[in-house]
Amino acid sequence: MENLRSKEEIKAEQIMRTKVIFVEPKEPIKEVIKIMKSKGISQIPVIDKERVCGIVTESIILNCLAEHPEKISYLKAEEVMEETPPIVSPKTGQKLLLELLKGYPIVLVAEKGEIKGLISKTEILGKIE
Repeated sequence: MENLRSKEEIKAEQIMRTKVIFVEPKEPIKEVIKIMKSKGISQIPVIDKERVCGIVTESIILNCLAEHPEKISYLKAEEVMEETPPIVSPKTGQKLLLELLKGYPIVLVAEKGEIKGLISKTEILGKIE
């Protein structure tokens, strides 16, 4: 099994999650919460016309609940999303992936403008033996 300590550098395409779940900018936050709960994920990319425009995370949702609980019933993903996470090629190596994941909850993997997968800290930690 591959692991992060091997001499051969692991590439994004070897560890990325290929079933990328996303929402559209106008998606109600209540629906985003349902999707995240049902899929067991803590962040979800926001995609508009095949272009990534941001990300919604559990932390953002919790902050909204703490600061403005009355707004949660009508907020949309585009109103609370954070900046677009980094987008890398499938051949990007683990060293850069590790650096990017220090500052972002996920890294998206794209080829020719099409999202092919995503990598979160979970995928990286899954490679440690």
